[in-house]
Amino acid sequence: METKILIAAGFFFFGWLWFYIFMRQFLFNFLTAYPLIKKMQSIDKDLIAPGSRRYTATSVFVCLLLSAIILFIILHFCPGYMIISFAVGAFLCFILIIGKLSASNEAMFENFCTAYCRFIPDDELRTIMYNKETKKINKRLRELGYHESFVPEFK
Repeated sequence: METKILIAAGFFFFGWLWFYIFMRQFLFNFLTAYPLIKKMQSIDKDLIAPGSRRYTATSVFVCLLLSAIILFIILHFCPGYMIISFAVGAFLCFILIIGKLSASNEAMFENFCTAYCRFIPDDELRTIMYNKETKKINKRLRELGYHESFVPEFK
């Protein structure tokens, strides 16, 4: 019995870790990255390189593929108590991070800036995004002649 409790705790942690690594990235792509890329492209098609969409699509594909493989293994080869422990860990992680995954969360916007600055053709804007200087982004956009901004209102 003690062994089953330890294994269940391990699967709880594994479920939490699975959601945090793969599903968090999947949700980040749809709740933060794609909306910001779309907003940047609506300002100007050349503000961010088209490779940013391919980069995000690749991330979505890899996250889905690895998640599906892990879920298949868990659901087909593990007994019920392990599946339940895994699901409870994943659900707890979902509850803890779902409110933080929007672009209006400053940390998520900074993660976007760090990951996607490589797709910005303008050297100065790329450097500003890399350094996570969000207040300077709007200033640089005005210098480039844009009157709109992709920087969201932070909570």
